Parts: sequence; structure tokens; C-alpha cells
Amino acid sequence: MNKELTIAIEAAIAGGEEIMKIYNSKDFQVEIKDDSSPLTIADTNANSRIMEFLIPTEIKIISEENKQLAYEDRKNWDACWIVDPLDGTKEFIKKNGEFTVNIALIKNGLPVLGVIYVPATSVLYYADVEQGKGYKTTIKNTGDFNSDINNSEEIRPSILGENLKIVGSKSHMNDDTLNYIDSLKETYSKGIEIVSMGSSLKFCLVAEGLADVYPRFAPTMEWDTAAGQAICNAVGLEVTDKGTNENMKYNRENLLNNYFLVSNLG
Repeated sequence: MNKELTIAIEAAIAGGEEIMKIYNSKDFQVEIKDDSSPLTIADTNANSRIMEFLIPTEIKIISEENKQLAYEDRKNWDACWIVDPLDGTKEFIKKNGEFTVNIALIKNGLPVLGVIYVPATSVLYYADVEQGKGYKTTIKNTGDFNSDINNSEEIRPSILGENLKIVGSKSHMNDDTLNYIDSLKETYSKGIEIVSMGSSLKFCLVAEGLADVYPRFAPTMEWDTAAGQAICNAVGLEVTDKGTNENMKYNRENLLNNYFLVSNLG
């Protein structure tokens, strides 16, 4: 396995362990950041643990919980890690289990590998874009997970039929998204099913064939999407930036994403 992918998997699992220590506690404090998003000690503890693995690689890092550098300092990076130590903090607070650790490696603006770990269920998704392979496994032993990695199953997108499954956000189903769904109803007259899911797990549903399309017509940041895009790209799906009509790129001047579409519609 790619050395950086192994490090990312180790970091994600270790970060997930920190998250579950807080998740399983009786109570935890919730702060509100300047952008009105919630923050818990689980976010910061997971980030600190992940940094212990990534900093020694000497690859630059963009993390939601790190101080963001100006574009002038980032623009010449040919590679960087992009990290969300706890994606789905709202789901974490609700205690519904649908939160993830996201780690991606970016080279020349595009993801080359990605890891999404679901601490509450110990499910791990990981992918190597250059190899064109994405995988899923359950981590039964966080101390020695090599056998779990060896038992990974390869994931693939669905083969489209007459029905269409659209994955939507539990928190962000707005008018633009609803209008897009309406535009597909004529083509898929035999049925459109909405599959609700939190955090970056929406990418995983499309990548593993449990949904066909994921429209995100609401704000996201680069750390929300980089790992999910890596997994989708690895299995042959593009994450189309609706502002450029190209596969979404990273380490941009503005870390706020445009609307995007993950689709198996061809």
C-alpha cells in the first residue's frame, strides 16, 4: 500500500479514537465558531492526534482546526494534506453516529488519495486515485488493523436502472437542491428515492453504489469534500464544480467550495 495512504489511515483511526472518548462521555461543551458552526473538544483533540502523524511527513497541511494560511503562503505548494478531524459536528452533537474523520492528499490541485473513517461504527473507506481503487472495511482492532485492511472489499458505483437514488443532506436540503431533483423526475418517472445521510458519508454512498447522485448546492469547505472526492475519483466518478464544470480542485485562494455534483448519470 502507498506509504502516505497507510499514514492517513493510521491518523484517521487514531483521531477517531479521540473522538469516541468524548462521544462516550456523559457531557461535553459545545462552542460556536465565528462562522456559526459548532466546535467541541472532540474536534480539537482529534486534530491534535492527527497532526502527530501528518507533521512528520513534511507535507504541508490544511486542516479545519489549524490556523489558515494566506493564499500567498500556499499558492506554490505542489502537495498538501487536507483534513477535517471531525466532519459532521452537528451529527456528533445529535449522537446519531453519522460523523467522520476525513484526510486527503492533494497533488497539483487534485486529490490522489483519501480516507474517511466513521468512528461510531469503525467503518473505514479509503482510496488510491492513481491506482483507480476504492475500498471499505471495518476496523475491529485499532491497535493492529492490518488484517482488517487485508479483508477490505473493493467498492464500485451502481449500474443505473429505471429508479434513481439521490443522496441528500439531513441539514442542507434547500430550494436549489429540490429544483434539481424535480428536473430529474421526468427522466426517472418510475421513481426517485431520497437517501438522507450526514457528513462525508454522502460521497461514500455514491462511491459504493448505494446512491446514484449527490447534488450539493449549499456551502462547503475544501476539508469537507477532499477525502470524499478522492474516493469518488478513484472509482471513476467526477465531483463536478458547478462554477467551472471541471473536477473540483483544491488549495484554491478561496477555500469555500462552489456548488458541486457527484453523479453516476454519465
